Amino acid sequence: MASDSTLSRRRLIQAGSAAVTGVALGAAAPARAAGPSRPADTGVVEDGRVTFPNWRGGGDITPPPPPAPMPPGERVGFAVVGLGRLSLEELLPAFAQTRKARVVALVSGSPDKARLVAVQYGIAPDAVYGYDEWERIAKNPAIRAVYVVTPNGLHREHVLAAAAAGKHVLCEKPMANSSAEAREMIAACEAAKVKLMIAYRCQYEPFNREVTRLARSGEFGKPRMIQAFNGQTTGLPEQWRLRKDLAGGGALPDIGLYCLNGVRALLGEEPVSVSARLHSTPGDQKFAEVEESVAFTLTFPSGVIAQCATSYGVHESRRLQVHTERGDIDLRNAFAYRGQRLVVSHPDGKVEARDERVLAQKNQFALEIDHMADCILSDRRPHTPGEEGLQDHVVMEAIYEAARTGAVVTVAPPAGAAAGLDATRGPQPEPAG
Repeated sequence: MASDSTLSRRRLIQAGSAAVTGVALGAAAPARAAGPSRPADTGVVEDGRVTFPNWRGGGDITPPPPPAPMPPGERVGFAVVGLGRLSLEELLPAFAQTRKARVVALVSGSPDKARLVAVQYGIAPDAVYGYDEWERIAKNPAIRAVYVVTPNGLHREHVLAAAAAGKHVLCEKPMANSSAEAREMIAACEAAKVKLMIAYRCQYEPFNREVTRLARSGEFGKPRMIQAFNGQTTGLPEQWRLRKDLAGGGALPDIGLYCLNGVRALLGEEPVSVSARLHSTPGDQKFAEVEESVAFTLTFPSGVIAQCATSYGVHESRRLQVHTERGDIDLRNAFAYRGQRLVVSHPDGKVEARDERVLAQKNQFALEIDHMADCILSDRRPHTPGEEGLQDHVVMEAIYEAARTGAVVTVAPPAGAAAGLDATRGPQPEPAG
């Protein structure tokens, strides 16, 4: 015999079934009053975007506003030049998170691969080009900019071709294989009246920008010493990064450049002298043409000393530490594509405090692409223009010279640079929203 509770549950289920059946058969449902509009829940339209009031209480941080992407037809159209790992694994997916840019064309030396990728990303078959089709690219008005992602030794050729085609250029780092090539690229873009930006993604990434803000704010006193390390293991001996004609060098221009550029961007100063040492494991044919490891020291006008190191022969580690008068700013996974962690150690009364700054993770490739698009739309100089890439080549050449001679090498300031910070950079990018 069923219990009273079992019967009650059974009657409830039967009643619910009857109600559902009634709705399915068109039975009239009780009318609900449409209450007044509630901006707290529906939001309001202001200046072309939807905004909501902060619904969080005082115990939580204010959430960011919802994204406000431009209509696809108004975004800056990019052609991605080169379909290697970086393009396929990071850049093309990043366009899905951009707000002011879209990919409209592909340039590749591998027709089968290019056609497949075009289908995957909805790119028209007639917007797929070979490296020798710059005349056709020039005639495509949908392409306003190109993103050069080919090996370093080909950057000069492709940037010059893009400038001649009248297209703005976002070029991967390192900018070229030498300072002479970098100067030629800058001159070509200036003559063609197109913008040239170097893809220093970390200068757009929120955690790296927060380290710069903290270091320059004086909140924990002035920086005194900086340590930067970027290392990983490298296999596959036939890859282009181990060929000097295509890479220009080994660990230094590929991953050590993040240490060099990161320290320069953090301080806003330019190093006045460098010392360095190179090492490659004897007998390892991977490093027959390029170096395996480099350690270098940069001295800055303010007296800050930066100790930097990079290697192709160690377990992956990427770290940036700023030692100030009253604190230690430690960015872990500093130069990685994702996963940054920022810890600040400082005295707090009689105890040592370690505060982790938790920021919203942003796709740094999308941020840099959108910055380039914004500069094209607003006709302004990029934050990381060609002059920023050129200065890194000048300093890297001094590093190689210091390693070769064993002497401290003086570094000349950027040509024509005005006094003050950030001499080789354009206006700051918009905050990552």
